[in-house]
Amino acid sequence: MAITFSDLHTESGLNSLNDFLNGKSYISGDKLTKDDIKVYAAVLKNPGDSFPNVSEWYNCVSSKIATSFPGKAVGVSLGGKADPAQSAEAEASPVADDDDDDIDLFGEETEEEKKAAEEREAAKKTAKKKESGKSSVLLDVKPWDDETDMKKLEEAVRSVEMPGLLWGASKLVAVGYGIKKLQIMLTIVDDLVSVDTLIEEHLTAEPHNEYIQSCDIVAFNKI
Repeated sequence: MAITFSDLHTESGLNSLNDFLNGKSYISGDKLTKDDIKVYAAVLKNPGDSFPNVSEWYNCVSSKIATSFPGKAVGVSLGGKADPAQSAEAEASPVADDDDDDIDLFGEETEEEKKAAEEREAAKKTAKKKESGKSSVLLDVKPWDDETDMKKLEEAVRSVEMPGLLWGASKLVAVGYGIKKLQIMLTIVDDLVSVDTLIEEHLTAEPHNEYIQSCDIVAFNKI
């Protein structure tokens, strides 16, 4: 619903605006909008302490506009008198006009605003993208012999870090002849981690193959 303010050059008009701004920081919502700019243009100057709500709002809008026009002002005075009826009509029309094609006093977007807009757009695309599936894998990691340090073997396994890879619980399982193997759980993001690549290019490759002789997939389940 449109809000109309009339005769903002008069005491009665300012009183109406002062009552409206009671408990409010801006004309519409909690941010500066074109509504504030329109009303601001109709108020001739800061009305002072007689209208405290209008005065505080006027100073706030003035400071926002000042940051958008950093050039040094030397001061300008406007002279001449307009017909009172025409003046009131000219001041009231910006308030009643809801056309969004008005001049944007804030100019082009700053680099920060552009970056924020790009980040919001990227976040929207990410949210729309279907989340990749995950899998739970049980892996047997075998040492070279019974003299292999199994604690260092497990440390070598867990030292492998990849996006989408999460190591879980583990235990040592006896194989025979004093040899034990490491059985370890891991969770992977299917689009990011290939178990075959994990084994061939990381676990059984240097330097981890100093402790790891081979790896076998015991179980592979989609989550």
